[in-house]
Amino acid sequence: MDEDLKKPKAQNGNVSGALDTKKHDEPKAAALQKNVGLVSGICLIVGTMIGSGIFISPKSVLDGTGAVGPCLCVWAACGVLATLGALCYAELGTMIVKSGGEYPYLMEGFGPVLAYLYSWTTIIVLKPSSFAIIALSCAEYASTPFYPGCTPPPVVTKCLAAACILIITLINCLSVKLAYRVQNFFTAAKLLIIVVIVIAGIVLLAQGNTQNLRDPFAGATTSFGAIGLAFYNGLWAYDGWNQLNFITEELKNPYRNLPLAIIIGIPLVTVCYIFVNIAYFSVMTPTELLQSPAVAVTFGDRVLYPLSWIVPLFVVFSTFGAANGSCFTAGRLTYVAGREGHMVRFMSYISVTRYTPSPALMFNGILSIIYIMPADINTLINYFSFAQWVFYGLTCLALIVMRFTRKELERPVKVPIIIPVVVVIVSCYLVLAPIIDQPEMEYLYCTLFIVGGLLLYVPFIYYRFNWTRRIMSK
Repeated sequence: MDEDLKKPKAQNGNVSGALDTKKHDEPKAAALQKNVGLVSGICLIVGTMIGSGIFISPKSVLDGTGAVGPCLCVWAACGVLATLGALCYAELGTMIVKSGGEYPYLMEGFGPVLAYLYSWTTIIVLKPSSFAIIALSCAEYASTPFYPGCTPPPVVTKCLAAACILIITLINCLSVKLAYRVQNFFTAAKLLIIVVIVIAGIVLLAQGNTQNLRDPFAGATTSFGAIGLAFYNGLWAYDGWNQLNFITEELKNPYRNLPLAIIIGIPLVTVCYIFVNIAYFSVMTPTELLQSPAVAVTFGDRVLYPLSWIVPLFVVFSTFGAANGSCFTAGRLTYVAGREGHMVRFMSYISVTRYTPSPALMFNGILSIIYIMPADINTLINYFSFAQWVFYGLTCLALIVMRFTRKELERPVKVPIIIPVVVVIVSCYLVLAPIIDQPEMEYLYCTLFIVGGLLLYVPFIYYRFNWTRRIMSK
């Protein structure tokens, strides 16, 4: 907050008297509070990772790999890669205890230009598009039971998605405690439905329904780019492993709770994903899975009837919780960028009574609703993953660079340097493989958009011309 907003207004010119009268009524500080403990941190990671991905991505991963065996291998490999990336972020988060995800790490490692391009791309495209994708998934599963045998009309899905975004944004603006209590509740709900699906799958396999798991590598694809796209969609389901780094300043005892939440949360999600996919294949052939409009709902219809309605209900809970986690962290990045002068100062304002970055949260919500209007889920996933893995790779590269340039920084958690090297190499593959194998214009548009942020950086931030200051102040 600006100092002017922190000072109480005095009447009749008696400033000191007003200060004495109101000093007990004023908030202690207009700053984010340390309210997030270990359990809430784990719930944020697990609750954001387990969202729409496991209920949508199985089709895309199977389509990219061509067979059951490679499909399950991709899911496991994605879990390993997410764990390696999260370990790198654990070192960065305990070395640089600042909120904002990759933003402060890129700032320390490479300077303000790259950090600005990250904030520009993530705040304007990546975070709101992610929020929009999850909200669309939530709306799709919420409306599917009301349109048996056909796809829900797009206008219904988009209106429900917009309502979901508005409700979640309101919750996050009202209270931090309310937001993470909502997160904890919906994380418990999504773990419950995953347990139900996994147990049902184990029972079916025990009964001999293993025909889809025999000869699992028959018909597998070897296309360089197709496997890269399969990884894209698998990693989309795992996306969220870095969410705790966005709220480091609000985490109690981050030196202990940040790495511990990562070590507990990500392996738990990996195990859940592999067993859920095996459960799907105990009921559906690969062809049936590819043709299913909603994989989890089809599973419920075949296995849990007449209680099949609980699957879409709990999937709605799951996607709603993931959307809440996405909104929670997106507001923190926008807030930090505003605090550093890379966004308009208004975005760094915090409610003096609720301690929430309300302007940043509202801005993210508005952009997300805009993204819903023309949205196609698969196109958004590809667009999101391409740009996101550029910055994941650069962030792990910053970790390697700071091992040599910032040796004086204390590192409570220090990973072997081979881990960030592997993540950087894999990031290069995930960025380049689809472009080489099947170049599409969306990758060019994404690159132009990222670099285009310099058109705003130069006059508004680097040179700070007088006319830009007048615009920014208003």
